[in-house]
Amino acid sequence: MSDTTIRTNSEVVLIGAGIMSATLGLILKELQPDIKIEIYERLDMAAAESSDAWNNAGTGHSAFCELNYTPEAEDGSINPNKAISIAESFEVSRQFWAYLVQENKVPSPENFIKSIPHLSFVWGEKNVQYLKTRFAALQTSPLFKEMVYSEDVAELKNWMPLVMDGRKEGEKVAATSMALGTDVNFGELTRSIFKYLTKMDGVTMHFNHEVQKLKQRDDKSWRIKITDLATGQKRKAYTKFVFIGAGGGSLPLLEKADVPEGKGYGGFPVSGQWLKCTNPDVIAKHEAKVYGKASVGAPPMSVPHIDSRMINGEKQLLFGPFAGFSTRFLKNGSYSDLPLSIKPDNIIPMIAAGIKNIPLTKYLIEQVRQSPKDRINALREYVPGARSKDWVLERAGQRVQVIKKDEKEGGVLEFGTEVIATADGTLSVLLGASPGASTAVSIMIDLLGRCYKEEMKTAEWQDKLKKMIPSYGQKLNENPALLAQVREETSKVLKLTN
Repeated sequence: MSDTTIRTNSEVVLIGAGIMSATLGLILKELQPDIKIEIYERLDMAAAESSDAWNNAGTGHSAFCELNYTPEAEDGSINPNKAISIAESFEVSRQFWAYLVQENKVPSPENFIKSIPHLSFVWGEKNVQYLKTRFAALQTSPLFKEMVYSEDVAELKNWMPLVMDGRKEGEKVAATSMALGTDVNFGELTRSIFKYLTKMDGVTMHFNHEVQKLKQRDDKSWRIKITDLATGQKRKAYTKFVFIGAGGGSLPLLEKADVPEGKGYGGFPVSGQWLKCTNPDVIAKHEAKVYGKASVGAPPMSVPHIDSRMINGEKQLLFGPFAGFSTRFLKNGSYSDLPLSIKPDNIIPMIAAGIKNIPLTKYLIEQVRQSPKDRINALREYVPGARSKDWVLERAGQRVQVIKKDEKEGGVLEFGTEVIATADGTLSVLLGASPGASTAVSIMIDLLGRCYKEEMKTAEWQDKLKKMIPSYGQKLNENPALLAQVREETSKVLKLTN
């Protein structure tokens, strides 16, 4: 083991080699080609945690089928605004990915994205009424104009035979379908972006490197202490800007940075499992992403879905995810992650959020106690003819839901994605989960607006952003003609079909 500490200087340090860091790194390099970037990843490969295909739903989260983005109010009304915002953000991601394909920065789009219908499916009088109301609310937006609603059993059998075969006759059912849906392999996309990015001058990737400390210096730059896990070699990286996109590992790093903006944040880890189909005949019968309604108290990552996927070139069929509880913040994390994250500044928000989320605790306990028979019974609500011998249990990803201070409540549990940026714009951290990867491009552009304020105002950066994202600066929801044009062009480049 060497005692010599390596010292490096760069303008940007990205911590974590997932889709967020890949997206930010490439956008920055496109905007400023001479920028020097260093990337540090604790594991031995990119996209091995949340971005890996087995650790997320792979759904192009466009709010086409995810019912948790359109909760029902007490009066039965539906507010479509969150779904519209997410759908717009996904269109931005599609434009950026199409740009990468056109410019030969990533290989063939078939490697990471394909068309697949997005369906929402419910049963029971009350749920059918909810879906009908949701459909009507979404129809006010051009982003959802192509959505189709049906209660016709014959039509639903055509959309999803595996789900409809064996259902009770006369059961009240309904579904919506969007042919524009996609299946995205974010792991493959992330690795493709990093493969291109790390071939560029001024970009260095370090695997098996763990960040130990972060400290802001008097000149506002950052000193980061890092250990090479393979050799024990110590390293100090000096940089003007730090982005922490380390999934569940982001919260402990935010705490180490010790910035005022990070005070009061806590995290609640939720693990996941899939039932994976092993029968090729069953797998072949399903060609859709079918999402249902989540149980009371369930986190967004636990919305049940029967899901046709393409992973590593093979068609897969998954059901779940089943939630669980672990004190790890990462799939490859430590059981001490949660206890060590509790600090004097976040203990009150965490306790307050815990008290106010008893249904979530109850839900997770029930999930952890599930037997194999319980899981198969849950599957049979979506696939009535499911046989236990055709399905095996697989471990899925680990997510950390954000807990933050709230003046009225003491602390609140947030289920979305939270971006924290320091007032001086030198450090930004991404916390939370869904919709995450699908909206990474919009999230990173928003981050640039907060941390590179002056540069983002320049004509040079504005022109480059419009080249990468033709709709940049415009609301697709308010411009149906532009939306139609963007969808047609990105579908062609990404080889997607309606």
